Amino acid sequence: MGDQGSYGQFCPVAMTSEILCSRWTVLLIRELLCGTTRFNDLRRGVPRMSPTLLSKRLKELERAGVIVARPDGRGLTEYRLSQAGEDLRPIVLGMGQWGQRWVESELSLKNLDPSLLMWDMRRNLDPKPLPEKRCTIQFQYPELSEARRKWWLVVDRGTVDLCSFDPGFEVDLFVTGSLRSMTAIWMGISAVPREVAAGRLELLGDIQLAKTMQQWLGLSPFAAEPRMRPSPSEHAPA
Repeated sequence: MGDQGSYGQFCPVAMTSEILCSRWTVLLIRELLCGTTRFNDLRRGVPRMSPTLLSKRLKELERAGVIVARPDGRGLTEYRLSQAGEDLRPIVLGMGQWGQRWVESELSLKNLDPSLLMWDMRRNLDPKPLPEKRCTIQFQYPELSEARRKWWLVVDRGTVDLCSFDPGFEVDLFVTGSLRSMTAIWMGISAVPREVAAGRLELLGDIQLAKTMQQWLGLSPFAAEPRMRPSPSEHAPA
């Protein structure tokens, strides 16, 4: 399995790499570990992956016994992790923790994608600090093209929906700022009060929603991981 063929080694690391190290595979497993089961929702979690390649990777993971594909009774297919797939959870989480701890944040903030950011924010938003009524929050990234500039999160009775078009509800909170600032908040590199104070983020509308945004936003699961840097001596030539 994989685009590079077999490593030709009996080592379990090599054999595991043949299954997991093809392009997009680990990110696809990340989405499945987050509970995504539908093809179109998986596409939203890996928006730069072509549908053809997504279908190919799903078939490869099914052949490897990592996932199980079953009809849901409504003409759609559900993809769920097998026990072998669930056993990958600490491995994938460990990769995320390592990246948050050791990868330079400036490098991370070069890879900006509004659709992925908003999808992750939808998935992790905590509705508990929000009022019990329906709340609509509009995010606007002025530097982006018109088609990618505006996004809406609609929270209603604990359910969070993401819209890339106006859902037609009255907006309770307008959030305007750069995609870089919002991504930095999501990753735990910055925080809502810091970006507002610096003039990089503007919140207009419901005062309570604005005040509690850092709490209900729901950050990356790796945001709390302490960031580390190798000491200069670790880079020094021998």
